[in-house]
Amino acid sequence: MATETPDVRTRRLLTWLGAGLLAGGMPVHEVEEDVREVAATLGHAGIQVACSPNAVTLSLSSGQPASFERVEGGIRLDQLAEVSVLQAGLRTGAIEVEDALDRLGTLRAQPHRYAHGGLLAGGILAAVGIALVLAPSWPSVGFAALIAPATVGLMVLARRSPLVQTLLPFFAAFAAGMIAFWAARQDLLDSPLWTLIAAIAVLLPGAVIVTGLTELAAGSMLAGTARLGHGATQLLLFALGLGSAVVLLHVPIEDLDPTRPAGLGWWAPLLGVVVVTVAISLMESVSIAMVPWVLATILATFVAMSAGNAMSEAPWVGAFLGAAAASLVSSVVEFLRPQVPRVIAFLPSFWLLVPGSLGLVSLTRIQVAPDAAIGAVGGVTVIVAAIALGIVVGASLARPLRSVARRIGLLPLLQRLPRNLRAPAG
Repeated sequence: MATETPDVRTRRLLTWLGAGLLAGGMPVHEVEEDVREVAATLGHAGIQVACSPNAVTLSLSSGQPASFERVEGGIRLDQLAEVSVLQAGLRTGAIEVEDALDRLGTLRAQPHRYAHGGLLAGGILAAVGIALVLAPSWPSVGFAALIAPATVGLMVLARRSPLVQTLLPFFAAFAAGMIAFWAARQDLLDSPLWTLIAAIAVLLPGAVIVTGLTELAAGSMLAGTARLGHGATQLLLFALGLGSAVVLLHVPIEDLDPTRPAGLGWWAPLLGVVVVTVAISLMESVSIAMVPWVLATILATFVAMSAGNAMSEAPWVGAFLGAAAASLVSSVVEFLRPQVPRVIAFLPSFWLLVPGSLGLVSLTRIQVAPDAAIGAVGGVTVIVAAIALGIVVGASLARPLRSVARRIGLLPLLQRLPRNLRAPAG
């Protein structure tokens, strides 16, 4: 790197920054906007940047050499927070280019805060919390907790085996389906479909599908189409896994009833929201200081979604209001606490909006009740579109606030930068 020119170093920084944001699951049009802002601060207002879900191509000006950076898998929320902090520091001039490059170069080596048992505990708590929201009954909560370790085990195995990684949705749905449907046959469980979905919800591609629709709405046609195709393929693999379990166990149609149980009181979904927040924090290595702000966004999403469902029997109303609230409140969080980037508070809300869960229920029922399921698929499509529209509306309402946060509310962040930029031990 000793002979690297300033322009080459700047291109490397910007592509690494963009790749980090993409790895965190951000929409491509937002990543391109963020990269352009940083580049303008560095004196390159005329850059050309094009992102796809898994790559960044960038040139500092038309006709100049370009750099390409591939996104090698996803990153945790705590790592995405670090990328966002670096982005803010570069935009305000508080971080030097060399410091940012060094930090980005060691980003993936950053250790997990809860490496010992965090993934397992988080996976179990996620299943319990989502069961309390989707299927609030004690049998469902108990069996979701029992099934969750199998899902976590497959997630760990997928990191070592490309085959398991590719077929992870099929294997997870098949294993969860076999356990849940067997329990229903033994009269231990009344709602096996929602119970098993709670156990595998951490793998469902709801966020990918909604992000794809958001990108299409923003004009990022290639990225949006690619994400939608990927998300739809993942859902099909989940449905095939569940279908295999249904066929092997000769599951009767009544066990695929999409009606949610309601054996617990009004408090169960609220408790589930809190448990899901703790689960996300454990799985994604979220710092304790960020947890209350993540919880605030998730609670706002849940309250808005519940209010929409109370106002109208049409489920898309609650989905729209929940998504708009998640997008807007996460921007308010960024304004109040600039060291908590908007996307860190926003992404976990997808676990409550459950577009992936609803889609999987509809696809599973196609195998046993095609006429009813086709209508359900149409309903799910409307809900997913409503979530995407809610995100766009919330982001539009929050845009002036984000601008103020970036210009005025960055002082606490700048005071924290020296501590945030320290390399992790080991």
